[in-house]
Amino acid sequence: MNLKEWIGRSETVTDTLTATPYAALSATLDRPAERPQPGTVLPPLWHWLYFLPLYRQSEVGADGHAKRGSFLPPVALPRRMWAGSQFSFHAPLHIGEEVVRTSTIDNVTEKEGRTGKLVFVKVKHEVRRRSETAAALTEFHDIVYRDLAQPDAAEPAPTAAPAEAQWERLVVPDDVLLFRYSALTFNGHRIHYDRRYVTDIEGYPGLVVHGPLVATLLLDLLREHLPDAVVASFAFRALRPVFDIHHFYVCGRRLADGGIHLWARDHQGWLTMDARATLRSPAGSAQ
Repeated sequence: MNLKEWIGRSETVTDTLTATPYAALSATLDRPAERPQPGTVLPPLWHWLYFLPLYRQSEVGADGHAKRGSFLPPVALPRRMWAGSQFSFHAPLHIGEEVVRTSTIDNVTEKEGRTGKLVFVKVKHEVRRRSETAAALTEFHDIVYRDLAQPDAAEPAPTAAPAEAQWERLVVPDDVLLFRYSALTFNGHRIHYDRRYVTDIEGYPGLVVHGPLVATLLLDLLREHLPDAVVASFAFRALRPVFDIHHFYVCGRRLADGGIHLWARDHQGWLTMDARATLRSPAGSAQ
């Protein structure tokens, strides 16, 4: 099957930015859980609480995701991971607004890596207010599919995390945190909550902390230290998985050019996620 035939396929979903998911994620991040008033600005990346994947129970695949071959191409490889994303925030979204997301398969690439065959799928999401035609948010989502790990396969060499952080927060993940985030995003992927599946079938040492959760924690760190900052763009790459059996850190610092470097490091000091953010100046341009 030619997976490139899926390039250009699209789907459109509508939703309303209601208050309860906002309050629930706030509580999950250990912030106040009051339901926000209509008009409250949605923090960056919190749009992941909406447009949830509402596939029927009969459509669930072995890994907990929807069976492949409808919108996403039917990649035969068993492991599926969120490899990274790139965002442009054109205008704020607010609680109470009706919104529309149009998703398009932007590209499909097949490669051979040191662990075998890899398939990369890039999905473009555009989110707009229902009453407008221009996008308030553009997101490119990178998905990687790969084979199960072989017992004798060599792991790629890790990269040391930066030594100097201006801000740093310790995160101690557990299965309750991962379950709550999975529930908030209606993410059925079993690697995040099914310990038997993730260790016996996919060969990981523990439950996998969601890449989007780590990215959200990175921007939450920025929000904590620069509460008035407006994010114009954000991009992250997931380099190594993080598991619930160890703590990790989210870190950040200002750069000389005015941008923000954000990263996550594991308990051994290895870089697990690398990210950059640009902020919008008071005049409205990115800096």
